[in-house]
Amino acid sequence: MTAGPSGRTPAPAPLTGSAAPCWVNLMTRELDSAQAFYGRVLGWTFRKGGLGPGFAVALRDGVPVAGIGAMAATHRVAVAWTPYFAVADADATAARIRERSGTVAVGPMALGKGRGALVADRDGAVFGIWQRPVPATAPRAPDGHSHARLRLLTRNAFDAAIFYGEVLGWASGRPGCCEVSYEKDEVVVDCDGHRLARISSGAVEAAPDPLVRPHWQVHFPVDDVAAAVAAARENGGRLAERPPAARGGEATLLDPDGGLFTVIGAPGSGAENSA
Repeated sequence: MTAGPSGRTPAPAPLTGSAAPCWVNLMTRELDSAQAFYGRVLGWTFRKGGLGPGFAVALRDGVPVAGIGAMAATHRVAVAWTPYFAVADADATAARIRERSGTVAVGPMALGKGRGALVADRDGAVFGIWQRPVPATAPRAPDGHSHARLRLLTRNAFDAAIFYGEVLGWASGRPGCCEVSYEKDEVVVDCDGHRLARISSGAVEAAPDPLVRPHWQVHFPVDDVAAAVAAARENGGRLAERPPAARGGEATLLDPDGGLFTVIGAPGSGAENSA
């Protein structure tokens, strides 16, 4: 790892699409209700996904930014936003996760035209891996388009960076790999000069508050954070956390089913955040 550059904040990473390093997905209890909520709060539109009638793709300005799927009524699992990281070989990556004391909960299995698995790191933070079709079937979205950003709250940021580096090939020196660096007390992950994620210490594994337990949190850009908070409340969601104003425009919300996400000021909105 190397020290991060000072005075420069990389643009948001183009996370979505088959050529991107990551995809974000929500498994919820009722697809239509979730689409209505996120459409009103984040301004998304939707189209049918390729995984059947229980799956939809969310669009921001016509560009795919996220997936929403309906879980079976018999599944008693928490509603949650989950990042899926692109890997060259889902089976080999799953094996590395197990070798490093992580957990493979589901898969690897067929996921659209590729293969994927739902996994957790050794502190319990849930994420996914996705072996996409090769070659990629879609170009990356334009660099100026605002995408989700990621933050991992974990027990120890530097230990987590080593785990993810070994599992996902970050800082491996291979062509196209993500770079890992330090900024103050955090680890940051950049891909092709774009900010993909921040990793922060301080999580407590047994904490009753889900905001304190190890977890990946998805940040979505909005033009007006206050308006998004109001829309969430009007449509059955609630405010979980609003950081001090000094940290910029940001609010963490719960959707009506308990899915946790954060809204941040989009670039150029006057309420930008450096996450």
